[in-house]
Amino acid sequence: PVLRLLEAQLQDQRREHEEEMEALRNQVDLMQEELEKQQQAFLQTLQLSPEVQVEFGLQQEITRLTNENLDLKELLEKLEKNEKKLKKQLKIYMKKVQDFEASQTTVPVERRPHERNMQVAVQRKEKDFQGMLEYYKEDEPLLIRNLIT
Repeated sequence: PVLRLLEAQLQDQRREHEEEMEALRNQVDLMQEELEKQQQAFLQTLQLSPEVQVEFGLQQEITRLTNENLDLKELLEKLEKNEKKLKKQLKIYMKKVQDFEASQTTVPVERRPHERNMQVAVQRKEKDFQGMLEYYKEDEPLLIRNLIT
């Protein structure tokens, strides 16, 4: 029984490995096709006059920046929505704290753990930028392709 169990586990692992290998082969094939398309586009670009090459590069950069701006606008909207939600929660919690402190009138003032009007400071996380562009790691191949073409 133990030998059969181990045999079944080995077959399952072999099947999973073969499926994973097939998926990787398909991914490699797709990448090779994409690379060939990029090489053809690059060769066609090289055959163009320098002025047309510059214009083509500028058009691609404008397209990339437009897409990046749209992504940033979407992110900004999400952050603003989250900020409003957090401000509402903060007001609710501040009200609860004030109500709690008001109910603690039996405790002498010098022994109270909190001040009556509590101030909350929200600190922003400072970013240290080291370049002109910020991008996601998964967008790196696309960025490199656009820079080349």
